[in-house]
Amino acid sequence: MIRLVIDERQRLLLQDWLPGAEVVKDHSWGLVGTTVLELRHDGTQYVAKAGDPDDHHIARELRAHREWLEPWTSRGRAPQLVQADAEAKLLLTRYLPGELVEGSEYEQLPDVYLQAGELLAQFHQQLAVEDFEFEANEKKKSLAALGKPHRIAPELTDRLRAEVESWPTPGTTLVPTHGDWQPRNWLVHSGVVSVIDFGRAGLRPALTDFARLAVQQFQTDPALESAFLHGYGSDPRDPEAWRPNRLREAIGTAVWAYQVNDTGFEEQGHRMIAEALADSVD
Repeated sequence: MIRLVIDERQRLLLQDWLPGAEVVKDHSWGLVGTTVLELRHDGTQYVAKAGDPDDHHIARELRAHREWLEPWTSRGRAPQLVQADAEAKLLLTRYLPGELVEGSEYEQLPDVYLQAGELLAQFHQQLAVEDFEFEANEKKKSLAALGKPHRIAPELTDRLRAEVESWPTPGTTLVPTHGDWQPRNWLVHSGVVSVIDFGRAGLRPALTDFARLAVQQFQTDPALESAFLHGYGSDPRDPEAWRPNRLREAIGTAVWAYQVNDTGFEEQGHRMIAEALADSVD
């Protein structure tokens, strides 16, 4: 039986979809209101994701499954959607075997980044739309984030606010993006890289999917960045667009991590702020 770590409506839906299923493992992250359960039913393994009343990740994930994942799912490089109920904030996918790259020996292997670059290029190349509101909306989000509780120093907050307010808001090209492209969302199985977790998927500039790697793994080993760019085929990080994106990511990381009490991630956010401000556009 499915144990009650989800609400009653979600539990009943899962019992209807997978009668008598057992919970193999709880993969929930714990910092956000998303429950992730590995289930077994009739010898087949599945993953169920359930959102709490404040959740907005399940809708993004469901859109990704329905609109953008075919280039990966058709090759077994992302989990297949089995069932979903958007109103109940619940979805069910096939279990995708593999070892998480983050924290494993694979995290330092250039071939993993080569494959990850190839996968990301396939994802980005599906669709491109011109948008004239994205930059303005992101500017508003960054200013709003600076107005929330955080531990960014007051004088630094003032400097950030002034820079954000100075940003132009040109039209830009949006593509399907993963939104959290990094080793904690990659699996390796028999040497093949695959992708999980689409709760931040959305239409954004392609360079946004480079943000996490640029402040983490790319800094530890230049060979990883070279392999990734070789797999991707180009580098979309135009300096004039990259600097605002770096600051948006830095502000968002520091503020969000403070709100959920993730001190390690918050420290990364403060480091990202310092690094982004230290680097000027040539």
